[in-house]
Amino acid sequence: MCLFVLQTPMKKTKALIGDAGATFVNAFTVTPLCCPSRSSVLTGRYPHNHEVRNNSLSGNCSSLQWQKGPEAEAFPVYLNKLKYQTFFAGKYLNQYGKKEAGDVGHIPPGWDQWHALVGNSQYYNYTLSVNAKEEKHGDSYEKDYLTDLITNRSLNFLDNRSPQHPFFLMLSPPAPHSPWTAAPQYQKEFGDVKAPRDGSFDKPGKDKHWLLRQPINPMPSKTLDYLDNAYRRRWQTLLSVDDMVELLLKKLDSIKELDNTYIFYTSDNGYHTGQFSLPIDKRQLYEFDIRVPLMVRGPGIKPNQTLQAPVLNIDLAPTILDISGVNLSTVNVDGQSFLSQMAPSLRNGTARPFFLVEYTGEGHPTTDPACPKLGPGLSQCFPDCVCEDAFNNTYACVRTLDGQQNLQYCEFADSESFVEVYNLTSDPHQLENIVKKVDPTILQAMNQRLIKLQSCAGDSCPDFPKYRTFPLISLITRLCFSSCDKSQNI
Repeated sequence: MCLFVLQTPMKKTKALIGDAGATFVNAFTVTPLCCPSRSSVLTGRYPHNHEVRNNSLSGNCSSLQWQKGPEAEAFPVYLNKLKYQTFFAGKYLNQYGKKEAGDVGHIPPGWDQWHALVGNSQYYNYTLSVNAKEEKHGDSYEKDYLTDLITNRSLNFLDNRSPQHPFFLMLSPPAPHSPWTAAPQYQKEFGDVKAPRDGSFDKPGKDKHWLLRQPINPMPSKTLDYLDNAYRRRWQTLLSVDDMVELLLKKLDSIKELDNTYIFYTSDNGYHTGQFSLPIDKRQLYEFDIRVPLMVRGPGIKPNQTLQAPVLNIDLAPTILDISGVNLSTVNVDGQSFLSQMAPSLRNGTARPFFLVEYTGEGHPTTDPACPKLGPGLSQCFPDCVCEDAFNNTYACVRTLDGQQNLQYCEFADSESFVEVYNLTSDPHQLENIVKKVDPTILQAMNQRLIKLQSCAGDSCPDFPKYRTFPLISLITRLCFSSCDKSQNI
């Protein structure tokens, strides 16, 4: 059960979407990194099927290969065929707009209005592709602050849409991604907020993959100050996202579309601030990095629902297509519609018993000059040589969550063939790796299940059955979330 803390940057969002609809307390990303996760949102596919491995062009992030393949089959293409008026604004994929991958002239198929950030998250001094034309921005809050610009252009789109056709908006603000630049009016908020010290905060990574065993424990005071500042600034940036939600819903109400529109609020990955003495990042297999927020309101969804069944980010595309009236048996997706869970009168369905989480680690082929003793192959290194990622931080996990079992089994692609197993019923913070205590027959069964999941596609991926046009708005932000760590609740 997810408990909401009293102090939060997202009070209006919780009231206007969560309290007015369904809150999924077991929502997960199938990979805890921006570009492969966003690619899964767009395609409804696991990373091993859309083949986006990391945030680099060589890792297939917004590459020409991606554009010729999975992007051409993403869910906006289907909406466009159904005469939806489609609008995108904000961060798309980390390498979008690079000259070697189509430059700003490339508009992914399916989008009528396109206002996409070139590259990774920024708040000021960025470039947009606006309907295939370059648009440069400076450092004026009134003209350039990206979260507000996304809000204003989405409101303008709603004012100018054709009432004869349904619409779909996908809004992807930078918050709370670094560099954590809050709007001027919010830069002094949450002055007393610190990253919570509960759960796995500053606990040693005992019996975990070597990358989790290398951080300094306990963390130095300067690291604590750094992550507390990051935590506080992230909250400050989210206040503008909270304003965005409020303004959007007011606009929908004023144009008489609020009760006829499905609104999704979610994120592409979780985030950690001090768990297992890792300062700040994602990319790990643990709950704090793979859990995401998910709240939905819309026609047929009763208010104040708290839903326990697991839902994945690969389920967003098929759910949106299900709402739009697409026959899902004709679509190449690994995920499934969760419309029946929110609005039981519209469909019948059952929850999936288990699912896959997979990640391909990133590293540098040469040694980091600041950390020569660590050798090559690492990346995302902080002061004191605490590194958040490595080439052999490559893993695949089976996550079982079916009301009777709450387990995680993970294998690493490294020279150790390292395995981590957690019973999250008795150990919700994943403090103890129980691989040496588990019956070998259970480990063998989990291994076989993992092998099948890693090669599954479409109907061979186990979940619930595949089975009206409405306006849709999807808000993809970067709010960290966990049902166990109060620091990450909204």
